[in-house]
Amino acid sequence: MALKTTGTGALAAIGAAMLLGAAAPAAQAAPVEPAGGLPVPQLPAPRLAPTDLGQAMEGTSSGLGYAVAPVKTLRLDPWAQSSADFLNNGVGVQPDNGLPAIGTGTLTGPLTAGGGAKDLPAVGPLLGALPG
Repeated sequence: MALKTTGTGALAAIGAAMLLGAAAPAAQAAPVEPAGGLPVPQLPAPRLAPTDLGQAMEGTSSGLGYAVAPVKTLRLDPWAQSSADFLNNGVGVQPDNGLPAIGTGTLTGPLTAGGGAKDLPAVGPLLGALPG
């Protein structure tokens, strides 16, 4: 059986050498003097500007609104408003002591109408807290 080699071993060795080189402590470089005798100027260390928290939150919430809105309105029942919709069937119970009827139509009604998660009775108000 012939042994086939690929470039992954060489890539792994290069990656390990880079990681080990990055882990070694950085030596403080002395100013290098070129042949003309003038020292090379040292550049200041780069620093990040302070983050404006208000703008960061506004950008996050507006972007999150565009990402969450399709999920809230996604049609959950693919057979809604068709003759093959199995959620259109409901079960109800009428108690004898005068209480109102209890049935599954309250939960499955928004789905059989073609609604999304925002139209469900218990989940809809919770999803209203999300942006979008």
